Amino acid sequence: MKKVEYHHTSNGSDISSSAQHLSNENERRLIELCAAPLPKAFDALGASLQGLNSEHVTQRLEHYGPNELSHSKRIGFWTDMFQRFRSPLVVQLVLIAGISAIIGEIKSTVIVGAMILLSVGMSYVLDRRASQAVDNLGKRVQSRTMVMRNGVETEIKISEVVPGDIVLLQAGSIVPADLRLISAKDFFVSESALSGESMPIEKTAAISASPSLSPLDLPNACFLGTSVTSGTARGLVINTGVQTLFGAISERLAEKREETDFDRGVYSFTWLMIKFMVVMVCAVFLIVGMTKGNWLDALIFGLSIAVGLTPEMLPMIVTVNLAKGALTMARKKVIVKRLPAIQNFGAIDTLCTDKTGTLTQDRVVLEQHVDILGNVSEEVLNYAYLNSYFQTGLRNLIDRTVIEHADLNLDQCRLVDELPFDFQRRRMSVVVEYEGDHVLICKGAVEEIYAVCTRYQIDEEVYPLVNMLRDDLFEEVERLNRDGFRVLGIAYREFPREKTTFSVHDESQLILLGYIAFFDPPKDMVDKALALLADAGVNVKVLTGDNSLVTEKVCRDVGLTVERLVTGAELARLAPEQFSKAVEESNVFVKLSPSQKEEIVKELRRNGHVVGFMGDGINDAPAMKAADVGISVDSAVDVAKESAGIVLLEKNLLVLEEGIMEGRRVFANIIKYIRMGASSNFGNMFSVVGASYLLPFLPMQPVQILTNNLLYDFSQTGIPTDTVDKEIVAKPLKWNITNIKRFMIFIGPISSIFDYATFALMWFFFHCRAFSDQATTLMQQEHLAKLFQTGWFVESLLTQTLIVHIIRTRRIPFFGSRASAYMSLTTLFIMAIGAWLPYSPLADYLGMTPLPAIYWAWIALFLLLYAVLTHVVKVWFFKRYGNN
Repeated sequence: MKKVEYHHTSNGSDISSSAQHLSNENERRLIELCAAPLPKAFDALGASLQGLNSEHVTQRLEHYGPNELSHSKRIGFWTDMFQRFRSPLVVQLVLIAGISAIIGEIKSTVIVGAMILLSVGMSYVLDRRASQAVDNLGKRVQSRTMVMRNGVETEIKISEVVPGDIVLLQAGSIVPADLRLISAKDFFVSESALSGESMPIEKTAAISASPSLSPLDLPNACFLGTSVTSGTARGLVINTGVQTLFGAISERLAEKREETDFDRGVYSFTWLMIKFMVVMVCAVFLIVGMTKGNWLDALIFGLSIAVGLTPEMLPMIVTVNLAKGALTMARKKVIVKRLPAIQNFGAIDTLCTDKTGTLTQDRVVLEQHVDILGNVSEEVLNYAYLNSYFQTGLRNLIDRTVIEHADLNLDQCRLVDELPFDFQRRRMSVVVEYEGDHVLICKGAVEEIYAVCTRYQIDEEVYPLVNMLRDDLFEEVERLNRDGFRVLGIAYREFPREKTTFSVHDESQLILLGYIAFFDPPKDMVDKALALLADAGVNVKVLTGDNSLVTEKVCRDVGLTVERLVTGAELARLAPEQFSKAVEESNVFVKLSPSQKEEIVKELRRNGHVVGFMGDGINDAPAMKAADVGISVDSAVDVAKESAGIVLLEKNLLVLEEGIMEGRRVFANIIKYIRMGASSNFGNMFSVVGASYLLPFLPMQPVQILTNNLLYDFSQTGIPTDTVDKEIVAKPLKWNITNIKRFMIFIGPISSIFDYATFALMWFFFHCRAFSDQATTLMQQEHLAKLFQTGWFVESLLTQTLIVHIIRTRRIPFFGSRASAYMSLTTLFIMAIGAWLPYSPLADYLGMTPLPAIYWAWIALFLLLYAVLTHVVKVWFFKRYGNN
C-alpha cells in the first residue's frame, strides 16, 4: 500500500527555511493529488470509500500527530519566561535589580528579585493552571466531524482526523483538514477565514481542466479553517494539522490574537503608572541629590521609589481573576473558550439573539397538515415526510418532528437528487423515485413556494392557481402566524424517470399541495430572564429570519415589548443614516439574511455599544464573529461554536444572565486593584517629594520602601477571591481610564494628608526634630532617623493595606459590606507583620527601631480618620462620576 510521505514542521513560532520548503511540498502534493485520477489518489493515501480501519487510524495518529495547529500547542518554559520578562513592568524591575547589584546594594537586589519572582512566578503558575482549566473546559465543546471508519459513518473529534479519512460534509460543518472532494452536490464553502473572500465559493468533485499553480484555485479542494454554507459533499483527507494550508500560514505569521478592549485597558493603565513613576523618580532623585548632597544615596532612593510605584502584581491579579471567573462560570454551565472574553462578556450592554431556541423551547409540535382549503391531508404529510427523510443537509427541528409524526414504507423509494436549502430561495427540494416517477418535492416558506407554483391540488384533482385562492391562502397563513404558528408550504412536480440531474431551475411550474403548521412553545422563565437582563442594563434585540407575525406573538408571550419592528426588506432600502437610526430604535428585526444580522451588529458597535450575539445556526456565524462576544451553545453547528468566545452548555437566557454577572464581578475585582494602585501611588508622590525636600534625612530607607512594597503586594493576592456588591455590577462595566485618573486625583492625596500628619507626629511629638540640633550626637541622629522612618513605614503599610477595604465597596466598609474571608485574613496578616517588624529580629537588618506604645494610639486614630475621610470622598466621587 503506497503512502504519501509527510514531514512535521517546527513547533516554534518562527518558521525556518526548511519548514518553508516542507510547506511548499505539502501544497504541491495537494495540487498533484487533486489533479490525479481518483483511484490514484486513493492508492497514494492508502484509502478507500469504506474509510480507514481502527489499526490504520492508530498508526497514522502516531505518525502524523493530532490534527491541530501549532499555535494550539503550549509554548516552552523558556519562551514563556522570555515573553513574561518582556512586560514593561518586569523590565523595569529587572533594570532596578541590576543597577542595585552593580552599586553594591545587595539588600535591594534580593528584595526586588523576590518581587520579580512573586509577580512572574505566580503569574506563570496561575496562568498555566488557568490555561489548563480552560483547555479542559474547551474539550467539552470541541467541534466534531463525520467520517467513514470501518465502512460505518462515525462522529469523531476534528483533532482525530488523519490523512486518508473519508469526511462527510454538510451545511454548518467546519472543513476539518485539507481534502479533495470525491462527490459534491450544490456545495458552497466560505473561505473568508483563509482568503478574505466574503462570498461563498462553489466547489465540485470535477478535476480542473487547466493546471493550477495555487491550491486556492482548485475547484475540488477544500481547506482547514473554512466552513460549509450549503450543500453536501464527501472528501478525501490529504493534509492535516500544520501540513495544511492554514497551518502553514499560522506557522509563518505566528499570528497573535486580536487585541481586545480589555487588553487595551490594561496597557493604558500600565503606561499611565510608568509615566507617573518616571516623573516622580526624576523629581525625587534631583531633590534628594541637591538637598542631601549624596547622589549615590539619591540614586538608590530613587530606584526604591520606582519599585514602590510599579504595579508589578497587575499580571497576576488579572490572571487569577480571569481564571477564577472561568471556573466559576463553568459551574454555571458557561464555558469560556478565551479568557479575555470574560471582561467583554460582563461589559455587554446590548444582547442580540435569535428567536428559536432562545425565546422558545427549541422543539416544535406539528399541529396541522392540510390542503390549501384547510382540509386535513395525509398526502401533504407524506410528501413532507419524504422531503425531510431524504434530504442530506443539516436536519433541523422541523425535519425531525415531521419524521417522528409520520411513518411510510420507503422500500420502493430512493433519493435521485437534491437541491439544498439556501437563504436566498428559502426553500429546499429532494427528487425521489416514488410510485414509478421521479418526483421533485419542495418545502419552504409559503411565499417562496407559492411563487414557483402554477397549479394546486385538492384530493386527486389539479386546478390552475387563481389570485382569489392566493388571497385566501395568505390570509389563513397570516392568521396562523399571528397565533404563533410557523407555516411551511409543500409542493411537487413529476418528471420522467430518464431525467436524473436537477437544478434550481426545475423548481418551477410546481403543484401546490398544501401546508404544514408548527408551534414552537415559549420557554419557561424567559420573562424572568428578560426582566433580569433589563435590570442589569442589557438591552435585548431579537434578530430572526422568521416573519413578523410569528415573532410578535412569541415576544408577547414572553413579555418582551416590541418597541419598533423592522423587516430585512425595509432595512435594505434605508440610507446609512436611517439604517443607523433604525438599528438603535428598533428591538425586533425579522426576515433577516445572515449578512443583515452581521451588519446590524457592526452598526451597533460603531454606535459605541458592547454587543453580544447569541446564536446556534450557520446563519448566525457572521454576526457572532462581528460581535464583541460571540455566544453559542453546545448543540450548535460547528461553525457557530468556532466563532464563539463563550459557549453555553444550556441554551437558556437565565444561564446567560448569570454568566454576564460573573463577568462583571471578575472585572470589578480587577478594577479594585487598579484604583487602589493608582490612588496609592499618586498619594505617595506628594508624600515622598515633600518629605525628601523638607527632611534632613531620607524619609524611608530604600530597603524599607522595598519591604513595604513586597508586603503590600502580597496583601493584594486576596482581591480575586473578594465578594462584589450587587450595585457595582448592576450595570455594564467598561474600561474608563479617564475615570481612573479622576479617582486617583481625588482619593490619592487623602493618604498624603495622613502621611504628613505622621511626619508631624514623628517630628514634633516624638522629637525627631532634634536630629538638626547641634548637641545631638551621631548615634542619636541615627536613632531619630530610624524612629521617623519606622513610624512612616508602619503608617504607610497600614493605610495602604486598609484602603482596599474602603475602595472595594460603595457602602460603609466592614458594616455595609464585608470582604471575603481570604482577603480579610490576608490584609490582617500583612498589617500584623508590619506592626511586628519594628520589634522583630529583622528590625536591625531593615533599619528599624521599636516604636513607643503611645504611637499605636495615634496611628489607630489616624486609621479611623483616614477610613472615614476616604469613604466620604469616595461616596461623593461615585455620586458625581458614576461607578465606572
